[in-house]
Amino acid sequence: MTEGDATDPTEGADGADVADTADTTDREVETSSDRYVYHVDGDLVPASEATVSVRDRGFMYGDAAFETLRAYGGRVFEWDAHARRLTETCDVLGLDHGLSTEDLHGRVAETLAANDLAEAYVRLSVTRGVQPGKLTPSAEVDPTVVVVVKGLPRGGRGSDPVWDGPATLQTVKTRRVPDRAIPSKAKTHNYLNGILARLELRVTGADEALVLDSEGYVAEGATSNVFFVDDDALCTPSLDGPVLPGVTRDVVIELAREEGIPVREGRYTPDDVRGASEVFLTNTTWELRPVATVDGIDSGGGPVTTLLSRLFDERVERTHYGGGTGGESGMGSDDTGDSDGGDENAHDATVDNQWDVGDGEGSRADDG
Repeated sequence: MTEGDATDPTEGADGADVADTADTTDREVETSSDRYVYHVDGDLVPASEATVSVRDRGFMYGDAAFETLRAYGGRVFEWDAHARRLTETCDVLGLDHGLSTEDLHGRVAETLAANDLAEAYVRLSVTRGVQPGKLTPSAEVDPTVVVVVKGLPRGGRGSDPVWDGPATLQTVKTRRVPDRAIPSKAKTHNYLNGILARLELRVTGADEALVLDSEGYVAEGATSNVFFVDDDALCTPSLDGPVLPGVTRDVVIELAREEGIPVREGRYTPDDVRGASEVFLTNTTWELRPVATVDGIDSGGGPVTTLLSRLFDERVERTHYGGGTGGESGMGSDDTGDSDGGDENAHDATVDNQWDVGDGEGSRADDG
């Protein structure tokens, strides 16, 4: 349920895609949606006029797939990975929409261009469309395809995050739906699990819910993947459990391994997270967000969080703003470039071996 869900880019997109609407936006980005133009079933329409049928199965049953995307410099970050995950969700749903990846990407590109947006939150939804009013879906699908956008700050080196300060994380009673019920790799419009988890936070005012699986092990946040640092590794819940395979999660794991930081994917208890020296969350719009407290226990950021945040920014800079050797790639793919390209020496002075991550000076992860 993690990366993307709402239409507020501070929710944690994919999170919903960004910061809970109950909390006013963490950082004032674009606040008026009426000025935007959305893409609805092949047409560009003003946001105030964008509608879908009340008989659409996405509205009636949550029978739809979606991806939360982020555009940097006019191009979608990790488009290929998002497109693959959207395809996997549709496969789980048996939703044969008949649209090519190029068609879907074109609709996203058209929407960004129509709004003159280079830096944006994007939500791409594909529903099973309007069908006879019964639970069993028809084999023939006339999909409803919607692209929603909202402006965000520039990403990359020296950028400001969409969140306002490190997060507070609270363990909730709501449990993650088991994979045998709804496969965690499916990003569908049915977000009740995350909504119920977030409702529990009204009591404490925490920013994000720490959701456990049916056996009491840590799964993920309501709209984020969870990472923490122990004495000898960067740890995150394994995809063997009911954990969404977050796109930002994958990028962070790749960056850590390139840097020689051991990564351990496994089963962890809430006490493991509470006792960690560093904790941070990831999703498409938050990128990396350090955690200040877990169930009221101080955790704070640290050198590993700081380093990975900087490396993430450098990758975005290199692949979307022309910094270094990564350069600009085509609209349909996001070339992550050579990990040694661009500012390859930017962190050499503070990183001498796999655990000498320095003091992390200069990272935006600790701003705010």
